Amino acid sequence: MEDWKKDRIGSALKGENPTVIAKMKSGFAVIADPQFLPGYCILLAYPKVFSLNDLNIEQRKAFLLDMSLIGDAITNVCKPIRVNYDILGNSDQFLHAHVYPRYEWEEERRKHPMWLYPEKYWSDDKYQFNEDKYGELKSQLSLKLQKLIELSYKA
Repeated sequence: MEDWKKDRIGSALKGENPTVIAKMKSGFAVIADPQFLPGYCILLAYPKVFSLNDLNIEQRKAFLLDMSLIGDAITNVCKPIRVNYDILGNSDQFLHAHVYPRYEWEEERRKHPMWLYPEKYWSDDKYQFNEDKYGELKSQLSLKLQKLIELSYKA
């Protein structure tokens, strides 16, 4: 395992996390490790807290706005039929949000949570983020998200 994966937020702060798409008001937008649903991203809250309820109202607004901006970027770049949002915290005990596209080609799987995809989709090397395979997608998401941030944070 790469060292940066041991502390994804700390490595993002140091500029060592290769999955970072953008620094946002509420944390870091990153492209997720598995890309079996192209464009799947995660918002890592910073400062690190246990749950959404540990944030004050203004921080919650920022986190939820940032989460939706990631969804807008995914929608624009990947053209899914919809974007789903999950804030879970069952495995990683810090606030983060999963923002993932759903596609027509998923057929029956699209009707169920992405978490029900078989393990092979989560761990197979062909779906794991790497710059060679997914760098262009990451760049497109980053460019779109930066534009959305500029427009939204001015308002």
